Amino acid sequence: MSDLIFSIFPLENFIDLGLCQFGREQCSPSHSFGPAARNHFLFHYVLSGVGTLMAQDRDGITQTYSIKSMQGFMIFPDQITTYIADNEIPWEYLWLEFDGLRVKGMLEAAGITQNSPVYRARKKELRDDMVNEMQYIIEHADSSPFHIIGHLYLFLDYLIRSAADFKVSSGSQLRDFYIHEAIHYVEHNYQNNISVEDIAAVCGLNRSYFGKIFKLGVGKTPQEFLLNYRMSKAAELLKLTQLSINDIGIAVGYDNSLHFSRAFKNIYGISPREWRNQNKMK
Repeated sequence: MSDLIFSIFPLENFIDLGLCQFGREQCSPSHSFGPAARNHFLFHYVLSGVGTLMAQDRDGITQTYSIKSMQGFMIFPDQITTYIADNEIPWEYLWLEFDGLRVKGMLEAAGITQNSPVYRARKKELRDDMVNEMQYIIEHADSSPFHIIGHLYLFLDYLIRSAADFKVSSGSQLRDFYIHEAIHYVEHNYQNNISVEDIAAVCGLNRSYFGKIFKLGVGKTPQEFLLNYRMSKAAELLKLTQLSINDIGIAVGYDNSLHFSRAFKNIYGISPREWRNQNKMK
């Protein structure tokens, strides 16, 4: 049997970066998980031992990686993976499962992609700081959500700065500028009747090109980002106010309450009224 400690964290309301689950596991010999696909990003850092990761690359071809202590590996959303602890020296690892609208861009900055999922540190001090942040999150599961998310940002900062392939090209800097402008526009205008064309125009780009660089940097299309942002704001209003469903729909850019309810259900799986009943402030 594996020695497993894990906790579940509420992802809701943390748009840019949110935590799902986290834990620590001392695997038994040949302990395996998969093949399976995850809904979010999942990072493992190996404290000791050896194991094997089998993961699909962007072309759907399964690649095999041998991973040992002081290395790590990232699993991406919807990526089919299997990982197996060594039979003689099974690994012990820490893990964080997280997601957010800017995670994909952060990981690319660290050189960690679906085609290059193995983490190798180039600076021991920064690697140690990253591991300390992972351990802190695992050991302080009862802390306030904002406190935990603060340490998740620190974890990602140390991950990016310690990664072996860390580099940022001028092209990616320009792309990040456009994405920042687009997100800033959405944050301040989501309640209005805005379109992807409007967002692209703010950046001075045509819709097609804007859509490509936004999806590359954020991992979601502009339309998906706008929808997710609006629905996350709607969820806040449902939980924290007594506004009617119709008024909340209007507040996040939907004049038609039926269209709002359909959009909300597409994201959360239940109607706004059902979600409010399940998530009322105590």
